[in-house]
Amino acid sequence: MTGTMLQLDRLADLAARLDLDIGFLVDRGLNILAILVVAWIGRRLLRVLTNRLRHIADDADPTTISSAEQRAHTLAGIAQSIGSFLIWLGAGLMILDIFIAIGPLLAGVGVAGLAVSFGAQSLVKDMISGFFILLENQFAVGDVVTVNGISGKVERMTLRVVMLRDLEGTLHVIPNGNISVVSNRTRGFSRAVVDIGVPYEEQIDHVLDVLRDLAREFHEDPAWQPAFPEPPEVLGVEALADNAVNVRVLLTTHPGRQWEVGREFLRRAKNRLDAEGISIPFPQRTLHLGSAAELIAALTGRPGAGG
Repeated sequence: MTGTMLQLDRLADLAARLDLDIGFLVDRGLNILAILVVAWIGRRLLRVLTNRLRHIADDADPTTISSAEQRAHTLAGIAQSIGSFLIWLGAGLMILDIFIAIGPLLAGVGVAGLAVSFGAQSLVKDMISGFFILLENQFAVGDVVTVNGISGKVERMTLRVVMLRDLEGTLHVIPNGNISVVSNRTRGFSRAVVDIGVPYEEQIDHVLDVLRDLAREFHEDPAWQPAFPEPPEVLGVEALADNAVNVRVLLTTHPGRQWEVGREFLRRAKNRLDAEGISIPFPQRTLHLGSAAELIAALTGRPGAGG
């Protein structure tokens, strides 16, 4: 009888412990779930706010992207990445605090962080450089830039790196701290510089008149007029080259449209010059063979005069 009572007491004690453990786990699980839900909601609100920033800067013109739109997209992307990191970091610390006291842990992390910071100087340099790039608005997402000799379209920016996609599709990741010189090719306005060579035999004044008329027609074309903030300029003779007289034309365009405008002008110039009967030169070489006697002597190895 005594043994039976003892077993019943043990079973009751085990049941009480299990009930306590289950209640503990349920309580902790609900707390973790609540933290994750709040973090998810915060993440969604952050996305709404950053999308709102993009929408405010939108000028409703789908043909061009203004500098304000580019800057808004850049800042929105960086704010979203940094905000997401802080939200999930806070959620992780709160979940960790449920199981252990994180106060002493944070103090230890602070001391360790001080030691690690001496070995993370390049990271700090990258982030400081990224901050000043944003502050000075040197370039933004969507700009075409040349950074340290690498050209491409800015696909993404963070406080640490810049990602450029070149013409071949290669993605270049450049730390901000390594950026020494930036050439922005799509800021404010762009320009296509076109040199057209014509033979020396052509009347250059007639060629200039033809190119000026072509530039005027190109600028007045309704399909292309939105690309031009100002009319094209035919500057005149740029160089007397070995095989041609080079005429320079400047085509000022809205940012990023200089390449398509330049290609279209060259196509029109080829068709127009063909229609006008003006040829486009190619490399030529003139050989001076001397007199007939000297030619015979060179070919036969014998004197050709009086021989």
